[in-house]
Amino acid sequence: MDIRRADAIADELEQLIFSGEFVDGDRLDENKLASRFGVSRTPVREAFQKLSLSGLVKQLPRRGVFVRQPGPVELLEMFEVMAEIEAICGRLAAKRISEAALKTLQEANEECQKAVENSDADAYYRENERFHHLIYQQSGNRFLEQEALRLHKRLKPFRRIQLHLRGRMKQSMAEHKAIVQALVDASPEEAAITLRDHVAVQGEKFHHLMASLKPA
Repeated sequence: MDIRRADAIADELEQLIFSGEFVDGDRLDENKLASRFGVSRTPVREAFQKLSLSGLVKQLPRRGVFVRQPGPVELLEMFEVMAEIEAICGRLAAKRISEAALKTLQEANEECQKAVENSDADAYYRENERFHHLIYQQSGNRFLEQEALRLHKRLKPFRRIQLHLRGRMKQSMAEHKAIVQALVDASPEEAAITLRDHVAVQGEKFHHLMASLKPA
């Protein structure tokens, strides 16, 4: 199975859904998409599985795969919980993170900075994902790490699309630096606050996110 191709197809389908080509309730035709992307049906099925993890599509037995966009209340609630989970991870990581992990976080930030300079939102997201996953792991709490990873997967397409908003990558980069500084300073409360604020999508940020998800 071509996992890399499946990832690329999943990313393209995300963009097609967010751009409004496929809207809530639309059935995704496996054969037509395989033809469109010039692949067999296998990577398309794998892409569907990836999108179902985020809840962006729903697979119904004997009926097919359908687009499912969460409403604004559901999306806000998910981000609210994600922000609190990340805050807990940051609070614990500030007490437990290793020097080697701090170095890796700095390296991820350097790659994020390069992506900002190149205006490459996808490259930024890849390093951003590595950055956050490492903080979950360094919380030292396996159960918390698994819960954080589970919800992170659910919110992945929405966290990705945020980075395409004007100025968001640069803002995110500044927030990353503050998070690392709090971890370097071994300041649990500051780490919790910076991570919570980094992930939360309230006020104007949430308005812009919802606007970006409306069908064209």
